[in-house]
Amino acid sequence: MAIGWKSLAVTAALALVAGGAGAWGGATWVLKKENPPSLHEIVHRDLSLDATQRARIAEIEARFVPRRIAFEQRVQAANRELAEAIAASDGDAGVVQPAVNYFHDAMGDLQQATIAHIFEMRTVMTPAQADRFDEKLVAALLAEGA
Repeated sequence: MAIGWKSLAVTAALALVAGGAGAWGGATWVLKKENPPSLHEIVHRDLSLDATQRARIAEIEARFVPRRIAFEQRVQAANRELAEAIAASDGDAGVVQPAVNYFHDAMGDLQQATIAHIFEMRTVMTPAQADRFDEKLVAALLAEGA
């Protein structure tokens, strides 16, 4: 019987070590995975803007912040409405559909405003900066979908 306990203890110890190694390896991989740069990082870090361009883009960004916040609040409200509709629906898609439509409209409006904001910032850039901006932005959008 003592041999059985020793085997059990060794098996448990090996399982613990293997589990710990797997968790450590997975965490290391996740932490090393490179996230795509944010729009802010692309504009302010990668484009070598001059002082005048930085000032103009700062104005554009300052104007957009309250609009973005309002759009994001609308998306959050639409998300809550959708959750409430689903909870009250008893599986009836017809009850949920208006909330789905409202959510899609809110998300679409946010996306359209963001794209307009991006194109407005682009007007401040030189053609070479705009090309680099487009390349970085497209790469970041494609990486988010991967």
